[in-house]
Amino acid sequence: MHRFSKQAGVPVQRLAYYNRCNILPSGCDLKGICSAVGISELNLKIKMGILNSSVRNLIQQNADEIFPIIEKAVKKDEDLKPAPPKVLATELGTLYQGDCLELMPHLESDSADLVFADPPFNLNKLYPSKIDDNLKAEQYLKWCERWLDGCIRVLKYGGSLFLWNLPKWNSYLAEYLNRRLTFRHWISVNIKYSLPIRGRLYPSHYSLLYYCKREKPNVFHPDRLPMDLCPHCRGDIKDYGGYKNKMNPEGINLTDVWSDIPPVRHKKYKKRNGSNELPVKLMDRIIEMASDRDDVIFDPFGGSGTTYAVAEIKKRKWIGVEVGPIEDIIRRFDNLDEDAQYLLKLRKQTNCLITNEDLKKRIENGWWTPETVRKEKKRRLS
Repeated sequence: MHRFSKQAGVPVQRLAYYNRCNILPSGCDLKGICSAVGISELNLKIKMGILNSSVRNLIQQNADEIFPIIEKAVKKDEDLKPAPPKVLATELGTLYQGDCLELMPHLESDSADLVFADPPFNLNKLYPSKIDDNLKAEQYLKWCERWLDGCIRVLKYGGSLFLWNLPKWNSYLAEYLNRRLTFRHWISVNIKYSLPIRGRLYPSHYSLLYYCKREKPNVFHPDRLPMDLCPHCRGDIKDYGGYKNKMNPEGINLTDVWSDIPPVRHKKYKKRNGSNELPVKLMDRIIEMASDRDDVIFDPFGGSGTTYAVAEIKKRKWIGVEVGPIEDIIRRFDNLDEDAQYLLKLRKQTNCLITNEDLKKRIENGWWTPETVRKEKKRRLS
């Protein structure tokens, strides 16, 4: 590395950065590296797999000539491995224990109405499954592309796919998905899990990519939310002025920024120790928005089983797989009433402009309500 650094005139630190992150050098660094290696800039880009639109167009135009070369180099498909064993079967769903890449070839094509994926984030965390969570960026993204291909094959025409990950990784995976599915939304979910990181902005949101396998999804009925109120007096935070009578009594339109999803921190709600969990509220919102009763939901990364538990309660069929221990998921299904009660509480706080609890306090304080606005409008008209 040091010898090459002198030849190319590029500091070792920068060379290591380009190599570790699979970043294309630019400017003087690019010229120096190409000169030291003895290749052209275009050849380096091709070797790194970084192709701009003009190069992709050339490959497309010469596909018949290029294909035989690629076909010889591509490994033959490996023998189909047995499906992972079933470890849980309910009235609506089945859970397997094993690698999702080994299960998906056994799933029927175009069979899932909704796919939700929450993969490991490659943050060098220690998982009970002992998976390698510290891959090079290029390796991690290639792995993601493999299981995403399986998810897309399993997804029905018109079905919806949601991908939960860090913005860093989803910025790459969105480009991959854009050529295979129809982009719907990049949803920012404001969840502060960690302390501020020195030298960076405080990371306070996760990325939720929303795609569908058609121009428009087969199912789309998002929840409406209550309007924002003062947490103390329940008075208006925003001045709605003369538009109160035009507000939908079923609530405010859902946006692509979700600031009302609480992280699972309290021991009372945690279903497994030592790992982050998907909030029930998040899965409730996604499943309500993109599926109907008896639809099939597939989640290739079981975790604590949030997707499966919410799907079961909402009478959706589901298929799940978890490579690590599954005892926490099974225990969760043994106590499904806990999640059911919590979901019932959440549903009472959706599709209304003001919740019943807040409505009582507003009446006590003399604040306007949808009913008083309607009465006032009727009085004026008469």
